[in-house]
Amino acid sequence: MIVVEGLQKRFKAVKAVDGVSFRAEDGCVTGLLGPNGAGKTTTLRMLYGLIAPDGGRVEVDGIDVGRRPLEAQARLGVLPDAQGLYPRLSAVEHVRYFGELHGLRGAELERRVDELITALGMQNIAKRKSAGFSQGERMKVALARAMVHRPQNILLDEPTNGLDVMSTRAMREQIRGLKAEGRCVLFSSHIMQEVSALCDVIVIIARGRVEISGSPDEIRAQAGTEDLEEAFVRLTGVEGAAEADASQEGKG
Repeated sequence: MIVVEGLQKRFKAVKAVDGVSFRAEDGCVTGLLGPNGAGKTTTLRMLYGLIAPDGGRVEVDGIDVGRRPLEAQARLGVLPDAQGLYPRLSAVEHVRYFGELHGLRGAELERRVDELITALGMQNIAKRKSAGFSQGERMKVALARAMVHRPQNILLDEPTNGLDVMSTRAMREQIRGLKAEGRCVLFSSHIMQEVSALCDVIVIIARGRVEISGSPDEIRAQAGTEDLEEAFVRLTGVEGAAEADASQEGKG
């Protein structure tokens, strides 16, 4: 389980995250939504200890990320917005390397690498260097790296971005499988169909703050519409902000 309390982050004059609080439970898929620049990726980066918050705290399975970052990170599997593959390493070498970083060795490590290569359908790219991988292939390798140590909590930042239809379906099935195993899954996405199909809880962030959280049905009811995308627009005020910007530009 992941608990976020009063998280804050400022970059010079910009307050990117302004008191964000929410919980992501085990056996549950929690979606983190928001328009571009809302603070989603900054929030996720603070969750896994890549950047330090200016205020607030994050707990992963009861472990304070700020005070015990390595212990918390051992409980996390992270698929970041930029996969950062090493072009000269093969798919197998990537997964094995990250397994070693998490303390796996010998037969246990090789068994886990084989399991992930099979589960994610990477047999045809297992020994190939990643330099020429497609977006879908890169995403599979990054997910395998994140999962190699069997973490209880999974953070996914735009996991289907740039994927084709079949790769997107495979990723969604992986997310459902993680939920069925009782893991905590927290992911950000701009695809409302995906959010509606996968999420038990949605946390909507705008202007660095949590505007609303709840189940998809609760979000739609709060916005007074059956369409989740329309609910998102109404609750974040994205459309109104865009119209105001256009009006100001016209006056200029």
